[in-house]
Amino acid sequence: MKMHWSPRSPFVRKAMIAIHELGLQDQVACVRTVASPFKAHEALMDDNPLSKLPTLVLDDGTVVYDSHVICEYLDSLNDKPRLFPAAWPERLVALRNEALGDGLMDFGLLWLIERLRGEGMQSADLVAANARKVERVLARLEADVELLTGRPFDIGHLTVGTALGYLDFRFPFLEWRNGRPALAAWHGEFLERPSVKANPVVDDS
Repeated sequence: MKMHWSPRSPFVRKAMIAIHELGLQDQVACVRTVASPFKAHEALMDDNPLSKLPTLVLDDGTVVYDSHVICEYLDSLNDKPRLFPAAWPERLVALRNEALGDGLMDFGLLWLIERLRGEGMQSADLVAANARKVERVLARLEADVELLTGRPFDIGHLTVGTALGYLDFRFPFLEWRNGRPALAAWHGEFLERPSVKANPVVDDS
């Protein structure tokens, strides 16, 4: 399999951590691809018309996107799912955490894009709105941290942990651990997982 990949993308990192959790790293070849929000990537769009990362191309030419679909597809290659619980309500809790983590990464990306705009082109309202949303997500995660600590590792843990790592990478000034000791402690354990250590964020720009 081939995956369009960037070491800076949180959604790519999510997929890569899943690949390592599932023991599939020897079956996926990563292709460095630059996908900018300011310019469509014509070659990438031959595989994924959304021009987004990650994009997985299977051996038979089938293309899989986005990160959620890639992770669930890869999980289906095992006899027993390891990241996506099959039974409810466990599946609901995992998917809800995944949605929260994905949303946190989406807010971060929108905030980053706005910061990259030229002088006088940034929207103060948009920056403030995304900052407020990030704050509320972090507050919810701190309040509900027992949901993370009280069940086996799944796609929800993986996505939330990746999203918090993205805040460390792009928004260190937030110091999100301040006032959130339980979430900080959980994330410290997440960072020790071999799959996470094998896939660090690298700014190769």
